[in-house]
Amino acid sequence: MNFTQAELSGYLQVFWQFSWPQWLIFSLIVNIFLYLFSIGLYIFIEKTCRKSQLQEKNHPITRSDFYLSLLTIGCNSFVMLLGAFLWKKGWIVPGQTESVIGIIAEVAVLLLLMDFLMYLFHFAAHLPLVYKVLHGKHHEHISTNFLSLFVLHPLETIGFGLMMLVILIGYDFSVISISIYLLLNLIWGTIGHLNREFFPASFDRFFVGTTRFHNQHHLDESKNFGFYTSIWDRLFRTYK
Repeated sequence: MNFTQAELSGYLQVFWQFSWPQWLIFSLIVNIFLYLFSIGLYIFIEKTCRKSQLQEKNHPITRSDFYLSLLTIGCNSFVMLLGAFLWKKGWIVPGQTESVIGIIAEVAVLLLLMDFLMYLFHFAAHLPLVYKVLHGKHHEHISTNFLSLFVLHPLETIGFGLMMLVILIGYDFSVISISIYLLLNLIWGTIGHLNREFFPASFDRFFVGTTRFHNQHHLDESKNFGFYTSIWDRLFRTYK
């Protein structure tokens, strides 16, 4: 890759020198940008995709959902601040991977590890008491809209973030691999909450967690707990 380790170290040194107020502002700016990017991507696909809707109507936009989505931005910013804290304390150490093959391998590992952990977390969120307290609000969106991805209980949002931080503590992934994974995570989450199938039907054979796959979960809450793939649902017999 053209982006050398020396250049990367230079950028990291800039972030290392950030004060905590600067980190707070930076994390809010980044997460607001990602929030707006997700909404823009959703609307763009909805306007340009010619496939028929999965459900007759999109879920209506409500004021409470909008406010909750803003709270999700705050929770994601908190997780980012916690990650910066762990980095400064030496708990998270950026890896040195530079090769394209190495970065692809790291991204693939992150996708599979997080997919498995999110399957378990998501399955646990559907236990009766947890569902009532935490996850039920998200499932008010039987159909979806451009805010659905961000309509989560704060503890869910932080829980997802903590899983990611635990993995980063356990292995020194490169900053490039982490950044690519996080971007894919946002894009996948946005596409997964569309009301139109984005992927070709053949992708089901490749164990991909397609839009229809996740839409089916909103219709039948006992099935399809995976996120990026359908591997774990097929393995644990929760696939539909």
